[in-house]
Amino acid sequence: MGKLVHTVFVTLDGVHQAPGGPEEDTRGGFAHGGWSFPYGDEDFAAFMTGVFGGVGAFLLGRRTYDIFAGYWPKVTDPADPIAGKLNALPKHVVSRTLVDPAWEGSAVVRGDDLAKEVTALKESTDGELQVHGSGALARSLFAQDLVDTLHLLTFPVVLGSGLRLFAEGCPPTAFRHTGGLITAAGVSVQTYDLEGRPRYGSYELPDKG
Repeated sequence: MGKLVHTVFVTLDGVHQAPGGPEEDTRGGFAHGGWSFPYGDEDFAAFMTGVFGGVGAFLLGRRTYDIFAGYWPKVTDPADPIAGKLNALPKHVVSRTLVDPAWEGSAVVRGDDLAKEVTALKESTDGELQVHGSGALARSLFAQDLVDTLHLLTFPVVLGSGLRLFAEGCPPTAFRHTGGLITAAGVSVQTYDLEGRPRYGSYELPDKG
């Protein structure tokens, strides 16, 4: 059985909206798109190449799928470590409106019973079932404890507005840190495995009476 791995870019204040370009996602009048671009150094590229090296299939939200489908099919070098995987491997897009996706290797997941559908995809995937970006989908997956591993890439920038990955009302969740690095450009790349519900305690001093 494969495991579900989510890779996401966020700012220091938790924004995940439109990291890749100005027109990527302008919902809510968001005017800061492309904020991750200045930090794309060799360390960043090496990590992302490693991530794509373990993929067996992709699970994407509709918005991220449309962004990817508009760009990656045009990158035709099969030796490209990212385009080669995205263009060749199965892509499952969660959508209630998409009927006939044009990107070769794509299939629609209705999401009527997301837990059942994602569990079946994990069981049939040889390697990692990877989610990239796809904030709304990711929140649903986290809410149902379907994510096994999180690659959280935090960029040294604060935007003050935009969609947050973990918004108000998300279920309390604990993670176990399994590895990390800081790129030369200052991106904190940290990997966590899902652990379950948080544990709580107190720093109150013991009563000496």
